[in-house]
Amino acid sequence: MKFTIITIFFSLFLLDFGFAQQGDLDISRFGGKPNTNIGQAFLSAWTQACASPTAVKIVIPAGTYQMGAVDVKGPCKAPIEVQVDGTIQAPANPTDLKAAHQWFVVQYVNSFTLSGKGVFDGQGATAWKQNDCTTNKDCKMLCMNFGFNFLNNSIVRDITSKDSKNFHVNVLGCNNFTFDGFKVSAPKDSPNTDGIHIGRSTDVKILNTNIATGDDCVSLGDGCKNITVQNVNCGPGHGISVGSLGKYDSEEPVAGFLVKNCTLNGTDNGVRIKTWPNTPGAITITDMHFEDLTMNNVTNPIIIDQEYCPWNQCSKQNPSKIKISKVSFKNIKGTSGSQEGVVLVCSSGVPCEGVEMADIDLTFNGAAATAKCANVKPTITGKAPTCAA
Repeated sequence: MKFTIITIFFSLFLLDFGFAQQGDLDISRFGGKPNTNIGQAFLSAWTQACASPTAVKIVIPAGTYQMGAVDVKGPCKAPIEVQVDGTIQAPANPTDLKAAHQWFVVQYVNSFTLSGKGVFDGQGATAWKQNDCTTNKDCKMLCMNFGFNFLNNSIVRDITSKDSKNFHVNVLGCNNFTFDGFKVSAPKDSPNTDGIHIGRSTDVKILNTNIATGDDCVSLGDGCKNITVQNVNCGPGHGISVGSLGKYDSEEPVAGFLVKNCTLNGTDNGVRIKTWPNTPGAITITDMHFEDLTMNNVTNPIIIDQEYCPWNQCSKQNPSKIKISKVSFKNIKGTSGSQEGVVLVCSSGVPCEGVEMADIDLTFNGAAATAKCANVKPTITGKAPTCAA
């Protein structure tokens, strides 16, 4: 009997020790091999990692893999890292993703890490040809590369997102979430391929990141608080944007946005805040700060646009109800692709308040760029273009 008890105890100890020592879970242990679909293998690895009482790393080594839409969830018992050093390809045909809104989704996890030299290739070229959103307001939503939903204390490090069919990344309901050394790559003419879109999240940081795409490099939706974009290279693309906001009456306020030490190259816009006119939304946008930025041939370097109406699919009959306040543009230099390097068009219903411009040095064809302003009286410090109505 004594021997049996000791044997059972020792077996249980080895089982616990095995969990503690399982450390790295190579995808090959679950049947995931190069040039095959690793979707089921990844789900199996995730299930084991999520059940482990100690931290686990799932490893996808160098090589080329295929994967359909994957959606993994917590809560998990301990931190999980997914290290990708290979290239993972999505189906090129959008219908093969079976109406998934996002290709690789991670939800409801604390302490999640996605790392490695790897590439998530959305193979979006076929899908882009099907995008008719410029003419059809009820256009079909194509699949995004990443969905990170309700994650806490998490990080995406060094991974590349390539040729997404739609947004590259959608962040929703996250807290203390960081992108560091992340890369986004898509052609200038790829439609709706926003780099990183953030909604209803707090303390999100985008650091040391290169974003080249066909739409906004970074865009903020409603409900965002304390978002930082720092040391980011943006271009091609549509710039770094807050909004568009105000289209719906269920939106939440936006507060606390810092864009610092960024370079924008050949983008359609630089930094902008955009809200819809003639719509029900009546939230506030406050504490927006843009500083230490370089613009290289940016068509519209600095913009507040409260008459945002893309493709003329709306009316400007009534002014925007969004109140914008405490906005600063400081130490912004470089070249503008248009004469009006600064355009601040605020709402006639709720004019902007607390707007500052300091040390703005933008040139157009070798001469100083000008500023156009409406429903705002910015405070100007140092060199900056004077507002014209």
